[in-house]
Amino acid sequence: MIDSVLNLLFRCAHRRLTRPVTPVSRSGVPHGETYVVCLDCGKQFSYDLQEMRIGKVIDHSHDSGVVPPEAAKPRKTKLRYAFWAAVPLAVVLSAALKPKPRPKAVPEEPAPPGGGGTRKGGDPVG
Repeated sequence: MIDSVLNLLFRCAHRRLTRPVTPVSRSGVPHGETYVVCLDCGKQFSYDLQEMRIGKVIDHSHDSGVVPPEAAKPRKTKLRYAFWAAVPLAVVLSAALKPKPRPKAVPEEPAPPGGGGTRKGGDPVG
């Protein structure tokens, strides 16, 4: 029950399929039905060559599969790589977009009373 509900929500769309395969004996005589294999989940489906349509899922043994079970990698690894590649990118972007702190303005000292200043050589005026 739970498996069927999860399959309805998160099942494979079977968009990437192999070409139709018909098992043939050494003498060249076909000895089985034509089928296709989903490259994402590894399920085998019957295939009608006249109507060129995918049929129902074929129960198969692991010995007769076209794609070995270890060859079909789950999408989790791809998502994991994408996540870990995005983390450094997010750090760099946050550092680049962070506003730069403005230096504090240093108050100037008031001029001495009497308008005194210094001459070119540093001698006091007056």
